[in-house]
Amino acid sequence: MYFPSWLSQLYRGLSRPIRRTTQPIWGSLYRSLLQSSQRRIPEFSSFVVRTNTCGELRSSHLGQEVTLCGWIQYRRQNTFLVLRDFDGLVQVIIPQDEKMPTGEIEIKVKTAELLNACKKLPFEIKNFVKKTEALRLQYRYLDLRSFQMQYNLRLRSQMVMKMREYLCNLHGFVDIETPTLFKRTPGGAKEFLVPSREPGKFYSLPQSPQQFKQLLMVGGLDRYFQVARCYRDEGSRPDRQPEFTQIDIEMSFVDQTGIQSLIEGLLQYSWPNDKDPVVVPFPTMTFAEVLATYGTDKPDTRFGMKKYLKRKDIESIRNFAADHFNQEILPVFLNANRNWNSPVANFIMESQRLELIRLMETQEEDVVLLTAGEHNKACSLLGKLRLECADLLETRGVVLRDPTLFSFLWVVDFPLFLPKEENPRELESAHHPFTAPHPSDIHLLYTEPKKARSQHYDLVLNGNEIGGGSIRIHNAELQRYILATLLKEDVKMLSHLLQALDYGAPPHGGIALGLDRLICLVTGSPSIRDVIAFPKSFRGHDLMSNTPDSVPPEELKPYHIRVSKPTDSKAERAH
Repeated sequence: MYFPSWLSQLYRGLSRPIRRTTQPIWGSLYRSLLQSSQRRIPEFSSFVVRTNTCGELRSSHLGQEVTLCGWIQYRRQNTFLVLRDFDGLVQVIIPQDEKMPTGEIEIKVKTAELLNACKKLPFEIKNFVKKTEALRLQYRYLDLRSFQMQYNLRLRSQMVMKMREYLCNLHGFVDIETPTLFKRTPGGAKEFLVPSREPGKFYSLPQSPQQFKQLLMVGGLDRYFQVARCYRDEGSRPDRQPEFTQIDIEMSFVDQTGIQSLIEGLLQYSWPNDKDPVVVPFPTMTFAEVLATYGTDKPDTRFGMKKYLKRKDIESIRNFAADHFNQEILPVFLNANRNWNSPVANFIMESQRLELIRLMETQEEDVVLLTAGEHNKACSLLGKLRLECADLLETRGVVLRDPTLFSFLWVVDFPLFLPKEENPRELESAHHPFTAPHPSDIHLLYTEPKKARSQHYDLVLNGNEIGGGSIRIHNAELQRYILATLLKEDVKMLSHLLQALDYGAPPHGGIALGLDRLICLVTGSPSIRDVIAFPKSFRGHDLMSNTPDSVPPEELKPYHIRVSKPTDSKAERAH
């Protein structure tokens, strides 16, 4: 029976140790995350009425009087209680002569005070009780009581604290807050707008502190760091949040290798003690290499793709390619003599077949999937099919993507520009317009800019991009040329940055780590919403507070905004 309430009790420990323990794994993990040979364990009971946490008590506390606070997790026969707090569980006994309770230690009640009652919960606070995500988000304050959410958020806090320690205390970075109300930035993701009291003028919520951190380098701060809140109005995307957090870093007088070494050391230092240690340096591949090898710029390098596929799987894969990409896939089966068992064999010359076998290092009984088309699109399709193959194999029990393995990869030498989808003759920045060109490709900016590589780098973990950065353009003339001539952007929007670069801006570069995604992978959570205290839903709504919400017309008047009647039932339009 579940009977939750806030309860503060004064207990006396009894000396009856037995074999089983009510201490959950989460309490142990909390403490293992905090322990190191050079760091004392934090005092969780300072400044409050309790003397100990529920998960802290052991046989070493026998005979002591302790004061505990928490929720009643279980109650049986009005005699046995299990008390729960963030740190664990403990068994409590209300004294009765005929009872002989069990537990590694038991708590004999001396006095008890009920601090607050609790009405019937919408779901039980138990790990094995299944709850829909919508219900969890609606009652987020109850979902936060679960051991999994407690573990996720405490691990997040501890990793961020270690990152601050590494950057500020060990390497001289300065933790600086940058403004949230800014102006629209050309290119990049769509930004949220905030009305001002001046007619027709709006602030913009920054999608990153990019310009500010570059200006800090111009200002001579040398090394900047921030746990930055960022915003992107990207609509309904399952793997994104409209507001998110990144570990934002910028350095002066640094090159790409310096940034990579810094981040490797940062992750190694802040990595949880209950995980296998991070091994550095991380491997590096160019954008061209990962696209040709894995068909994606964020490959999951925990597995290859050389085994176990059956012929019925091939048909499923061909249907997947046809249904999702309108693309034909041709399978090639290699027999014991590595001869091709495929209709496509009749259309390929012997020399081409032997060269393909050599390039792919195929063995007997291998299956090769072929497709034709524009290089990037064909590689992208095959990369998605590689993941589809992994899904098929793992449904049959083949372990390809070990959840306890963390496989990091640097991807470098990205293209500087991409053709615009709506007008392929025009260019847009592959990442953002402040990324410096590769030193070997600067001449291409004036002849063949589409071929120019950038000094951008991404950090990939288990098939997820967890960080991205670049060496920046620090020359005002080059920045103005890229913005005005190549990207056709209005340079007036960035006049403040161009002016700053003209005043002796140092060479500089940086990176941003996606904190939500990183913690999601470290904890093995299925969604980034499981590592954020109060996340938005798939559609960007706060189901707990029913946000976004309407605003009375009189409150919109100072901002010169009038909401018209919607033309359809989907949304309202603002003027």
